[in-house]
Amino acid sequence: MESASRSSRSGSCADLATRRQFLKVGLAAGAVLAVVRFLERSEAAPAPNHRVLDSTAVVTVAAFVPIVLEGTLPEEPQARARAIRETVEGFDRAVSGLSLPVQKEVDQLFGVLRFAPTRLAFTGLWQPVEESSPEEVAAFLLRWRHSSFDIQRAGYQALTQLIQAAWFDNPLSWPAIGYPGPPRIA
Repeated sequence: MESASRSSRSGSCADLATRRQFLKVGLAAGAVLAVVRFLERSEAAPAPNHRVLDSTAVVTVAAFVPIVLEGTLPEEPQARARAIRETVEGFDRAVSGLSLPVQKEVDQLFGVLRFAPTRLAFTGLWQPVEESSPEEVAAFLLRWRHSSFDIQRAGYQALTQLIQAAWFDNPLSWPAIGYPGPPRIA
């Protein structure tokens, strides 16, 4: 009888710990977003030839592309630079097609990556993504991929899926995967 009451108490303690952890994570994420929002001086205008990404986000996405698409980009330097540029443009087009609230969330994600204290706390990167080594960025993406926090996993999925979609939508990627392109209508 006593062991049954202990197990019911320990079960409720486990539930309480889970609820506490959930509340702590929620409050921390809310605080981070509030700080990022507060520190935003003004909404930056989109970079030239882009719909929604500002110049800092363009550089950040360009730094992610070779890491996320490792092994799929052309090796030749000019072709590689073109592929990265076109993937960033495709990322921008994809984000511009999302609803305004989702676009805002993507912008907040870049705000977290841009602001040094939140970048360090959430990614472990001391320097901006574009100044970090590919190994450091790959390690942080791997941590986010397997994180126990939904917000980090969601950030990982948003970044990687938008980059992958932008690349595989690009005709430059098609020969490597054996896709002949869309059927031609006569």
